[in-house]
Amino acid sequence: MATPRNPPLADIRQQDTCRLLPSRFADQEDSVLAPLADSPDQLADLFALDNATNQRLAAERGLMAGIGVDELVFGVPHFRIINAAYAYPRPEGSRFNNGLRGAWYCAFDIDTALAEIIFHKTVEYAEIDYFHDSVDYQLFLADFSGRFHDIRRAAGFKSCLDPASYIASQALAERLLEEGSLGIVYPSVRHPGGINLACFRPALVNNVRRTDAFRLTWSGSPQPAVKRRAAKKSRRR
Repeated sequence: MATPRNPPLADIRQQDTCRLLPSRFADQEDSVLAPLADSPDQLADLFALDNATNQRLAAERGLMAGIGVDELVFGVPHFRIINAAYAYPRPEGSRFNNGLRGAWYCAFDIDTALAEIIFHKTVEYAEIDYFHDSVDYQLFLADFSGRFHDIRRAAGFKSCLDPASYIASQALAERLLEEGSLGIVYPSVRHPGGINLACFRPALVNNVRRTDAFRLTWSGSPQPAVKRRAAKKSRRR
């Protein structure tokens, strides 16, 4: 039997998917520049400089080649966080996106989300042989409902789960994106039994809300200590 060109489609209804972002980005969603200014005039000058190089703002003006302004979202909670996921791809891309356009990556459970973050941070520290640092992350939950391509049990896509290479997975994602795909559900390479979703379409990232925070601390070992801080519950009035 010939290997299918594309993975099968699956109807996905998944609530409370987990995405961890560095707290330095999440804590000041509007701009990290505000604390640097001593006056409104200074802040205006800093905003002008930031606007000239801010990729999210460029995307929201239709100035990025990888994504159109008509695809982005506005006026919903955390829309800047959503848009930034697509406007700030890594230069080399990630598993299912290239360096021109990002994707919203999330896990179906927090343990998988942590494993993914810990793996990539540990690789960074291994490159400089220094495992002494603390990094804070903010957990964002989101809900998804749609027909996504699914490679969890599909034959012929093993190369897309190569732990050391994104070549095959990026080629598949580029083709699926051009054909209108909503995204890809796939088994986690970093956490056995875990499930991840790479959503290609900003409009499908629904009901985003900010919850707990995590501190990862490396104290000489590649395996960090993980401390969770629960989000404060709002009081009813």
